[in-house]
Amino acid sequence: METENMREMPAKDTYYHMKSKEMEVVYEAIDNVAKYDSTVLILGESGVGKEGLVKRIHDMSARSHGPLIRINCGAIPDNLMESEMFGYAKGAFTGATSQGKLGLMSLANEGTLFLDEVAELSLTIQVKLLRVLQERHFYPIGGVKPVTVDIRLVAATNRNLQSMVESGRFREDLYYRLNVVPIEVPALRERKEDIPGLITFFLRKLELKYQRNKTITEQALAILLQYDWPGNIRQLENMIERLVVTTRGDTIDVQDVPREIKESIGEKKYIEIPDKLPLKELVAQFESAVIQDALRRNKTLSKTSKELGLDVSTLSRKCKKYQIDI
Repeated sequence: METENMREMPAKDTYYHMKSKEMEVVYEAIDNVAKYDSTVLILGESGVGKEGLVKRIHDMSARSHGPLIRINCGAIPDNLMESEMFGYAKGAFTGATSQGKLGLMSLANEGTLFLDEVAELSLTIQVKLLRVLQERHFYPIGGVKPVTVDIRLVAATNRNLQSMVESGRFREDLYYRLNVVPIEVPALRERKEDIPGLITFFLRKLELKYQRNKTITEQALAILLQYDWPGNIRQLENMIERLVVTTRGDTIDVQDVPREIKESIGEKKYIEIPDKLPLKELVAQFESAVIQDALRRNKTLSKTSKELGLDVSTLSRKCKKYQIDI
C-alpha cells in the first residue's frame, strides 16, 4: 500500500540546500503556518519537493511529537481507499479480520495526515473526508460508534483543483476546506540557482550510500543548468545517482553527461563558462545568458516566458536582477 510513516525521514532534507528567492518565499510561508493547525494545500508539479516541505511543516509544529502519515491517493484503488483511510469494524464484510482494522485517520491521531495527490480521490471518498474535516469524527466501515480524531491535514497536488471543481471532478466544498493556506512550489526550471546546491547535496548523500566520492566540473554543471528538468528535483536526483554509479574516476565531466540531456538543449546552445568561476557567479552568468538569448529570438516577454517555462512576472524580475533591457 502507498502509505508511509514519514517521521522516520531524515530531518536534514533537500530544502536546506535551496537558496533561491522563489524558495525563500515558500520557506517563509511554511514557517509562518507551521505553528498553527490550519489546513495547508501544497501545489506544484511532480518532483518539486512537496514531501520535504510537509515534513518541515510537521517538524516545526506543536504536533512534531506525533505521527506524520502519508497516503498516496493516486496509488490506492478506490475499492480499498475507504478501508485504508477509515478502517473497519470486526466482521464488517466478507474477508474482514476478526479484530477489525484501524484506519490511517486513526493512526495519524495527534499528528499530521498528509494526503498526497489529493486530486485523485473519488467523489465518494471526498464526501467522507469533508465530513471528517467538518465534524472531527468518522465511522469505520461497519462501525456503529464514531471515532474522534485530532489531526492536522496537509494535502498536495500537481493538478489544477479549480478547473476540476468547474468540471465536476472535485467537490467545491472540499476544495475550500483544503485551500485554507495554499502554498505554490515553483518548478526547478524557474529557480535554476537551486541546482548547484542540490547537486552538492545529492553527491554527499550518494557518497555515503555507495562510498564513491565524486565532484562535478564547472563545464558539466553548466550543461545541467541549461536543461529544464521536467521531472524537477526527483529527476535531478536520479540523474546525479546515475552519473555517480556509471562514471569512471572521481570527476563528472562534460563527456559523462547523458546524450538525452545534450540533445534536449541542443549542441549549439551550450554556453561557454570560464573555468574557476565562483559558483554563485556561474549560476548568474548562465541564467543571464540564457534569458538574453531567448529574448533575442522571441522579442517579447510573453513569448520568452513561454519558451523558458517561466511566468512573466518571474522573467521580468530576473531581467531586472541581471540588468537586461526589455
